[in-house]
Amino acid sequence: MRCPYCGNDDTQVKDSRPTDDSSAIRRRRICSACGGRFTTFERVQLRELLVVKKSGRKVPFDRDKLARSVNTALRKRDVDAERVDRMISGVVRQLESLGDTEVTSDQIGQLIMEGLKSLDDVAFVRFASVYKNFSAAEDFSSFLRTLADEGRTPSLDEDD
Repeated sequence: MRCPYCGNDDTQVKDSRPTDDSSAIRRRRICSACGGRFTTFERVQLRELLVVKKSGRKVPFDRDKLARSVNTALRKRDVDAERVDRMISGVVRQLESLGDTEVTSDQIGQLIMEGLKSLDDVAFVRFASVYKNFSAAEDFSSFLRTLADEGRTPSLDEDD
């Protein structure tokens, strides 16, 4: 493992332990060159996934990219980081269990939206605004009305 501070390839594991939900191994490492300490996580990966973009281009699936987009939607929201990580792990497991090595960006987006819906309403709407490419305030209103009609959010009436 390369040191994030000096780039040295010679690092040693000082401590290993499973995460709270046992979905990964947490390793504390130290660099033999600069003495820097850092943590890495090791997770099981069932299969290599390729993401098929809307343009048709194929790119390797990146869990970190998925986590960044979820965390952007959750920015300044009071949601436990462990719940977020469990949701992300659940999405990845669902993708891996589809039985295909190629998944579409739409499939990923739908699974993230389902996960965010159960975590935080504001994050759900934030993610939907990017995923569904909202371009005007009316897009938000229309989306929220649809959710209210489906019984997922409170109505937009000011009398309530």
